[in-house]
Amino acid sequence: MRLDVPSTAAMEDLGRELGALLRAGDLVVLTGPLGAGKTTLTRGIGEALGVRGAVQSPTFVLARTHPSLVGGAPLVHVDAYRLGGAAELEDLDLDFARSVVVVEWGAGLLDGVSDSWLDVVIERARGGERQGAPDAAAPGPGGAASGDDELDADEPRSVTVVGHGPRWAGTRFAADAEPDAGRRTPAAGH
Repeated sequence: MRLDVPSTAAMEDLGRELGALLRAGDLVVLTGPLGAGKTTLTRGIGEALGVRGAVQSPTFVLARTHPSLVGGAPLVHVDAYRLGGAAELEDLDLDFARSVVVVEWGAGLLDGVSDSWLDVVIERARGGERQGAPDAAAPGPGGAASGDDELDADEPRSVTVVGHGPRWAGTRFAADAEPDAGRRTPAAGH
């Protein structure tokens, strides 16, 4: 499913919409350039799950666990950018079975972790990366010293959500679902 996301608020709304569907054992893989809104989306997921603590980019700690305040599954938010491979992800000893796990920069690192997952690809509507050359000496993707993947400017994004495996079969996100008649904008609730 391809969605037009016109603003930061709409990205958080989409996160809340996805978060309302997620349960323990679910895996979400986020892909997009620096500043695309991966952490903004995850913040909305965390709100829907009712987790404790501010959802921030886990760049410097690799993974943050946010326990549920409402008796549901905790949110484990992973930044896999610095990981050298699947073995290093495994070394984090994440509780995939009892948590909702959201992995930024995780494409290609999660083979065999789960038989079902959601791929979420965020693209700038105008294409391209953040303006300005990143400082190559700064840590993080593209030299991101702050480590924060907040939505860079309140500009439109295109988000594609595709569910793989039995968990998402028969849903509107299923990889083999009929293409939508058109693109839609997530429901604005805030």
